[in-house]
Amino acid sequence: MRKIVVVEHLTLDGVMQAPGAPDEDVRGGFEHGGWAAPGNDAVMGGEMAKGMGGSELLFGRLTYERFHSFWPNQPAPNPFTEVLNNTRKYVASTTLTGPLPWVNSTLLAGDATKAVAELKKEPGADIAVLGSGELVRSLMRHDLVDVYKLMIHPLVLGSGRRLFPEGGPLAGLRLTDSVTTTTGVVIATYRP
Repeated sequence: MRKIVVVEHLTLDGVMQAPGAPDEDVRGGFEHGGWAAPGNDAVMGGEMAKGMGGSELLFGRLTYERFHSFWPNQPAPNPFTEVLNNTRKYVASTTLTGPLPWVNSTLLAGDATKAVAELKKEPGADIAVLGSGELVRSLMRHDLVDVYKLMIHPLVLGSGRRLFPEGGPLAGLRLTDSVTTTTGVVIATYRP
């Protein structure tokens, strides 16, 4: 059975909203976008590259649209564009219609949790979920997440959308690996 691997940047207070850019996600008046960039270093790049190309990807609509608007347009050579273009991508959305514009993308229309549960049963590579907070929280509620790879930044924002919201499901996790970057980011891998 394939595994669902959630890959997220988080602050110490659990915020996952808009790690990449100031205008990435301003929902709720969020003003701290781009907070993860100072934590990037060669250690993080190496850890993230370990899984590149070996898994398929799963996105919610917003994250898919943001990735599609950026990565296919990046100049070569860079280590990510070619891999992302060539990787099978699944997109959970109730508002998009196919065909999707990014090569190797498949729309999972309807109930995302049912579609992901079926994907897990199929033969193939593990499936990594990048960002996609609403989707991840839905997968957690249905016990569909097998691995959490969390890049925990030494930063407290005090506001923003969180991976583990108040009132979310109880989850006992076991630490299976950890790496600390030169910038103090702890890359922790957990399994339920």
